[in-house]
Amino acid sequence: MNIFSGFGRLYRGETTVDYYGKRKPAFIISGAFMVVTVVALVIGGLNLGIDFKGGVAWEAPASATFGEAQVREVLEANDVETANAKIQVLSGTEGQRIRAQVGDQPDAVRQAVQQALAEKAGVDVQDVSVARVSSSWGRSITEKAIRALLVFFLLVSLYIAWRFEWKMALAAIAAMAHDVLISVGIYAVLRFEVTPATVVAFLTILGYSLYDTVVVFDKVRENIDRFASSRISMGNIVNVSSNQVLARSLNTTLSSALPVVSLLVVGSIIMGATSLQEFAIALLVGMLTGTYSSIFVATPLYAVMKNREQKYAAVADQVAKGAEMAALFEHSTTRAAQKAAAGEAAATRESQVLKNTASNVLTHPPRPRKRRRR
Repeated sequence: MNIFSGFGRLYRGETTVDYYGKRKPAFIISGAFMVVTVVALVIGGLNLGIDFKGGVAWEAPASATFGEAQVREVLEANDVETANAKIQVLSGTEGQRIRAQVGDQPDAVRQAVQQALAEKAGVDVQDVSVARVSSSWGRSITEKAIRALLVFFLLVSLYIAWRFEWKMALAAIAAMAHDVLISVGIYAVLRFEVTPATVVAFLTILGYSLYDTVVVFDKVRENIDRFASSRISMGNIVNVSSNQVLARSLNTTLSSALPVVSLLVVGSIIMGATSLQEFAIALLVGMLTGTYSSIFVATPLYAVMKNREQKYAAVADQVAKGAEMAALFEHSTTRAAQKAAAGEAAATRESQVLKNTASNVLTHPPRPRKRRRR
């Protein structure tokens, strides 16, 4: 029964979690993840796919007698380095195919490996495809992605600063950078391959992170107006706002993550579409970190900056907990109801005035006609 009541309070926005009080552990955890990201990038770097570092990829039909071991034999027989070769079996509507990716090779080696793979698999040479990718193409994609990222950050900062305030813009940019860095760090540590689809997913992460952050900031702005006449700390306003929108953030994340999980499980694991795996993993990680950062990074960081203002500096250490925070929820709800009632009363008065005005206009006595001159 307590579990159901807890979920009920969560979805009614009545929880009393002190998110602002947990800002230091949250900042430490986020900082640790970012340090791990930097170390992983410096030591091992990213596992760049063939589209970024260039190379050759052969693809042939797979069978019970033709698999990864046979492909390695063919590569070694043609003096192709297999230590860093990526060999994987792909499943599709036309059956399974096996793909081998290595560094760039001369034309003679590419043709010889193609011929040897066809003979080993027992198929025609035309059934073995060969693709050569230049590293300059991947470099161009990377440069365009970085430019798009910088432009996105600039436009988002200007919009949030205009729509809300510049401190919220700084906090939102910090949260988005936090999400992208942690996602990149997971790829660096777990050695997931980075492809153009991964880059697209990284850019998509920014949208999810920004949405969650703006939802919380919008509620913070509403509560700042509601508590404008009270000497209440920014930590309390942030806590009330975060608890009120937590259910909305969780619902958004779950509804967005379920299709991505289906894409990852069905498309990648069951059907063997590895390109979907590269895209789905980045999206899933970005959604989870976006929800976390909106509550534990962006909003507390904004409160820290806001507490330096003269209005909030004197009460910065006053943070309500438990029953005191519940009282703040009640006060916020009461003020919202009063504001809504006042707005409804004003609308009613305005409607009545318009109605009376229209009635007077339509029922005035007729004007006397002017007598014609003879």
